[in-house]
Amino acid sequence: MPSLRRTALHARHVAAGARLVPFAGWEMPVQYEGIRAEHLRVREAAGVFDVSHMGQIETRGPDAQAFLQRVLTNDVARIDVGGAQYSLLCREDGGVLDDLFTYRLDEARYLTVTNAANHERDLAWMQRHAAGFDVEVVDRADAYAMLAVQGPAARGLVAALADGELPARFHTAELAVAGRPALVCGTGYTGEDGVEILCAPEDAAAVWDAVVAGGAGPVGLGARDTLRLEACYHLYGNDLSPERGPIEAGLGWCCKEETGFIGSEAVAAVRAAGPAERLVSFTMVDAGIARAGNPVLGGGVVTSGTLSPCLGIGAGLAYVPAERAEVGTELEIDVRGTTRRARVVPRPIYRKEEVDA
Repeated sequence: MPSLRRTALHARHVAAGARLVPFAGWEMPVQYEGIRAEHLRVREAAGVFDVSHMGQIETRGPDAQAFLQRVLTNDVARIDVGGAQYSLLCREDGGVLDDLFTYRLDEARYLTVTNAANHERDLAWMQRHAAGFDVEVVDRADAYAMLAVQGPAARGLVAALADGELPARFHTAELAVAGRPALVCGTGYTGEDGVEILCAPEDAAAVWDAVVAGGAGPVGLGARDTLRLEACYHLYGNDLSPERGPIEAGLGWCCKEETGFIGSEAVAAVRAAGPAERLVSFTMVDAGIARAGNPVLGGGVVTSGTLSPCLGIGAGLAYVPAERAEVGTELEIDVRGTTRRARVVPRPIYRKEEVDA
């Protein structure tokens, strides 16, 4: 059995008392002091995540934009230099292979961040479809460590360590952070403001130490999952898969069929006809927590579920028949043999202004 990979920050996680678990071939921290405490720290102040297990693919050359326009679902031509864009990678039948962020580093150079479990497949897919284009598609996963600093205080904290102005949301900037060169990106996966910092692996510990000294507490993958679920961000392998397409997942907004991306005809057909199922967000009416794989009575399945630390009730995402996807619809979910009631709610599940009001 292959050994688990470790990020450049492994020693920092051990020193902080992290509980380490296998994740997508890596040994990663799932929690430090506890998921709820780490979750609330990000909602109320700032937390720092090691997301160095994510993959990076660089596309460069005269046809870089044309190539990415073919393989990615969004309109790549709309990304300015220093911009960022969310998109999907689809099969010919419209099934989702991955969800991605692409950063435009220069006129003909882009960096695409992949999910850890899909990186090798994404790389092979992109390299295969690069035939006929004047581009290089290069694996850059070993060139970067990646930290996410998230929360209301995150930008101020990182700004104090940077040698220039931080990028706006969905933009990037090359800056020194804690004296180390980095690509700072105004993106994240928590529903809070913040940045993601890509730097050389050998610089990661110095950046981590400076961010922690500045007031950000370490946060593991457990709270990363509860945070993204309250924000209704998709998790590949749960809410996205090759067996379902973007329209039923509620991601038609990042699919521009007129660009002719791989799978565009299939996606357009589902958009026109309407999907048989839709991904909905829900909260529990009854006590209990629905988990991934729990059946929805009358059709459908829960894809993600947890106890919302901010709301104090069970919450999740589920695919249900399209006619039952309207906000306010009551659902019945089989939770380990017991029927529990839930209700379809608007996205995001957690809204800070409603809780604070």
